[in-house]
Order: sequence, then structure tokens, then C-alpha cells
Amino acid sequence: MSFSVIVDSCCDLTALQRGSGLYTNIPLTIQVGDSSFRDDEHLDTELLADAIAMCDQAAHTSCPAPADYLSAYEAAQGDIYVVTLSALLSGSHNSAWQAAHLFLEEHPERNIHVFNSCSASAGEALVAEKIAQLARRGLPFAQVILEADQYISSLNTLFVLENLDTLKKSGRLTKTQALITGALRVKLVMGSTPEGEIRKYTQALSIKQALNKLVDLIVSDDAHRGKALCISHCLCRERAEYLRMLAQKHCDFSEVLITETRGISTFYANRGGIVAAY
Repeated sequence: MSFSVIVDSCCDLTALQRGSGLYTNIPLTIQVGDSSFRDDEHLDTELLADAIAMCDQAAHTSCPAPADYLSAYEAAQGDIYVVTLSALLSGSHNSAWQAAHLFLEEHPERNIHVFNSCSASAGEALVAEKIAQLARRGLPFAQVILEADQYISSLNTLFVLENLDTLKKSGRLTKTQALITGALRVKLVMGSTPEGEIRKYTQALSIKQALNKLVDLIVSDDAHRGKALCISHCLCRERAEYLRMLAQKHCDFSEVLITETRGISTFYANRGGIVAAY
């Protein structure tokens, strides 16, 4: 059975996923001062990270228009599965959903479903991979949706950032968290709630300590056993490798994958940020 997986550009696909030809990426746009960055395969993430660091103004992102998604749906083959970043963090999910309704009006015989990953970055990549695995097994469309939704509900996303400026400017941190991190220069270990909002778990005085605490949180969660861990890094491969070493030493994952942040994840994580999902 043929199928297509369409993702927005907050989905930090691994190199293997990108080379598979299974995934279509719908770019978001990032505005930094007077410069606009389209989050597609031509984006230079180092240039973007530098621009964000040097800009005193609050940068912002723009989600794809429904027409962007609709064009991808029209070109897709077979059953269509769409994965977006958390609906509580972006309008991308709503645009994808609107486009799906327009698509079904013209093609009522087709199957299409839009998933809210309730995550981003590495978490979104894992959801996209899970859907592809299920569809490759030849499962019925409804069964793929059911099992993928169950996977999303069990997904955990954690992250440690070197620089919290974008989260502060965009209001993703509470005033208290912003005050603490600014005054004490602590590193927060944060993650997503089941609904896809951002929450704080703990804090540390250095990135290395924060990564160790992140692994401690995983170890305390027996549900990680046998699952895949995906680590997304923002221009800091050595930190991702350090986290992989800790995970392989202390956890019981079936595999540990490493990928790089694209534009949207780079925008929020900034240089040195790490996202881990399982």
C-alpha cells in the first residue's frame, strides 16, 4: 500500500529519514530583524543562529499557509499522514488541518489524517518514523492512526538549552523562570507536558550537569525501556555524543539516534541546545 508522510520543518529528520524519500517537508519561516529565513533544505543554520544571537529584537516565526500544505497533499501518493509540531506552540497544525478539509472536499475517496505530535524537533521525527514503520507493515489506515496516536501519548520530550533568550522573548518561560535563569545563569532541564506545553523539571549549574540530570529523569521512567531515543542538537555534536554515551551506559533504549536541528528548532534552542525524545 502506498503512503506519504508530510511533516512541518520543526521535524528534525535524521539523515536516514531524509534520504528515504518518504517524507515531504513543509517549511515555516523565521523573521530575524530585517532578514527572513525559509526553513527548507537550503537554510544555513549556522548563519541563522548567528543572526539570532546578534539581533536585539524579538525574532518570530510564521507557520505555513493552508495552501502550502494543500499543494503537498495534491502531489502525495496513497494514504497521507501529516505530522506537525505541538498545536499549543504553533499554528502549523491548524493550517495542516484546514488544508486537509479542503483536500477531502475535492478528493473524498482519499485517506488523510493530521497528527498533533504534542512535541517538536526530535519528538516529531520519532512520530514521523513510527507512522512510516506502521504504514510499511501494510496496516489499515485506521490502525495506523490508532497506533500512532498511542505512540504520541507515550512520547516524552526533554531539552537543555545553553541560551534561553528566545524562550524568554517569546514568552515561553514564566517571569519567575526567566528571572532565575538570568540572575543565576543556571541551566534548566525542561520538557513537554502530555498536551505539548513547556514545563520545567529541574536545573543545574552547567550543561554537563544538566545532561546528567536529564538522563537521571529518563532512568527513573521505566517506560523508556525498549524504546528509541532521538537526540537533536543545535550545532553541538559533542554534547549530543556525550548524551548518547550516558544513555547507552545508564538506560535501556533499543537504539539511540542523533540528528541536527533545522531552522525552527535552531530558533528556539539556539546554539548549544539539546533536545531528547523517546
